[in-house]
Amino acid sequence: MAKFTVIHGDITESHVDAIVNAANTTLLGGGGVDGAIHRAAGPELFKACVPFNGCPTGEARMTPGFKLPAKWVIHTPGPVWHGGDRHEAELLAACYQNSLDLANRQNCQTVDFPSISTGVYGYPLEEAAAVATQTIATVLAHTTTVQSVRLVAFDETTAAAYRTAWEKMQ
Repeated sequence: MAKFTVIHGDITESHVDAIVNAANTTLLGGGGVDGAIHRAAGPELFKACVPFNGCPTGEARMTPGFKLPAKWVIHTPGPVWHGGDRHEAELLAACYQNSLDLANRQNCQTVDFPSISTGVYGYPLEEAAAVATQTIATVLAHTTTVQSVRLVAFDETTAAAYRTAWEKMQ
């Protein structure tokens, strides 16, 4: 089975086959990790996203990484937290599932994720970490293409939440 690890770092510096962008539904850049990825990749990333005409929450689209060290960027809009009664968990799981499905189809062996929806979208960190790690574990148990998935946490609090969620599943 592929391995999963959590690191504290900057996803725009990841030397992997694909990084996942916690995008908004326009795919045209924004704040947080989305803005950082767009700035690091350069203006070509914006141009590559325009033809998609956006992306629904939970789905995923793929572009080249351009100036990033990652070969590909997988863009997935996460759900905005509304208290948990608007299918947020299912939509968040779909982000991870659909991103890994795209990575598999593109023969990516290494994939780095940010913590999707836990910034300005307000998804509670511990709940998001549980959904993410469960979904990643399920996908990794059934794939032979992706060999390594990392959660690249922007801060140690986020990293600790994902490590704890992963350990609870073991």
